[in-house]
Amino acid sequence: MEKAIIIRYSEIHLKGKNRGYFEKLLKNNIKNSLKGIEHTFTAMHSRYLVENYAEEDGDLIIEKLSKVAGIHTYSHAFVVESSLENIFAAATEICKGKKGTFKVATNRADKNFSPDSMEISRLVGGKILEKYYKDLSVRVKEPDFTISIDIREDGKTFVYTDNIAGLGGMPVGSAGKGMLLISGGIDSPVAGYMIAKRGMKLDAIHYHSFPYTGEAAKEKVIELSKKVGEYNGGMNLYVVPFTHIQEAIHEKCHEEFMITMMRRFMMRIAERLAVKLGDQAIVTGESLGQVASQTIESMTSSNSIVSMPVLRPLVAFDKVDIIKISKKIETYDTSILPYEDCCTVFLPKFPVIRPNLKKVQEMEKALDVEGLIEEAMSKIEKYEL
Repeated sequence: MEKAIIIRYSEIHLKGKNRGYFEKLLKNNIKNSLKGIEHTFTAMHSRYLVENYAEEDGDLIIEKLSKVAGIHTYSHAFVVESSLENIFAAATEICKGKKGTFKVATNRADKNFSPDSMEISRLVGGKILEKYYKDLSVRVKEPDFTISIDIREDGKTFVYTDNIAGLGGMPVGSAGKGMLLISGGIDSPVAGYMIAKRGMKLDAIHYHSFPYTGEAAKEKVIELSKKVGEYNGGMNLYVVPFTHIQEAIHEKCHEEFMITMMRRFMMRIAERLAVKLGDQAIVTGESLGQVASQTIESMTSSNSIVSMPVLRPLVAFDKVDIIKISKKIETYDTSILPYEDCCTVFLPKFPVIRPNLKKVQEMEKALDVEGLIEEAMSKIEKYEL
C-alpha cells in the first residue's frame, strides 16, 4: 500500500472568485518548504497530496508542513486502488495497535462506486471488528478515533484516521510585505510569527550597539530571525549600527527621554529601509502598557514620524500569552539568553512614561537627525536567512 500526506487549506475556501490566487500561492509555499526532499506533489480539489517519499522522510515532511501558514489540517493516509478488498486491507492495517472505540466515515466522490457510503462504512466496520474484536468496539458518537474513507473519482481511495491541526492563517505573500523590528527579546519574534501567519512576507531590522553589545547579542538575533523565517519562507535580516545615534541622544537630550528618542530613530530608519525594499508596513512587538515605551503616548510619538502603517499584533496580549507562543515556536530559550540588546544601553533610571510630543520634537532639534540616519543606513549589514 502506498502512503501519502493529505493537506487541506484553511481560510482560502472563503475567498470566492479569488480562491485560485490563494490556492496557487499556498501550493508554491508548500513546494518550496519541501524543496530538497524527494516526493511527488499533486494539487486536487480543495486539497494537496504529497506522495512517493522515503519512509525516513515522513517526519521531516510533517515538520516542514507544520510551519506553512494557510494549512488547516493534514493526514497520513494509505492510498489504494478503489476496491472493497483494498479498502478493507487499508482500514484494518491502519487500526493495527489501536485500542478503544471507533467509527467509520465514508465520502464517495465517485458515485459509480458500489455499494453506497453507508454500506461501505458498515462493511469496513465489520471487517475491523472481525480482526480486532478484543481491542476495539464501535461508538458512533464521540469515538476515540474515526476511520475516514475518501473514494475519489480518479479510481483511488484514501484511508486515514488522523487530522493533525496545521498552522492555519493565510499563505505567506498573500498580505503584502512588512518590516519587522526584531530585538533579542521575547516579544518581537512572536510578533513576526503572528503577522507571518496572517500572510505577510517579512524583512527584519535589528539595531546593534557595538561595543556596548557584543557579537553574541547579534548572533542571538540572527538565530531568532532564522526561527521566524521558518514560518515565512525564509527572511532577510538587516543589522543597523546604532551606537552613534545612542551616544548623540545621551549627550544632547534629557536622560528620561532616551528610549522615546531611540524609538523615533528606529522607526525612521525602518521606514526608509522598508520603502527601499518595497515593504508596505512596519511590524513591532509592542504590547500596550507592558513597559514605558509601550504606553499610548509613547506609541503616538513613534507613529508620528512615519507615514507607513505600524502593525502591532501583540498589542492586547498579556506577557503570559506571549511567552506561551514563544515556547510553541521555539524562540523562548534563545530570547532569554543573557545577551543585552541596544535597548539596555544608557537605560534611564526613570524613563518618561507619557512623553509630550511637542517637547520631544523640540528636544530633537539639538540632534543632526538626517546625518545620524544617513550614517547608520550606509553601514547596514544584510543577512540572508
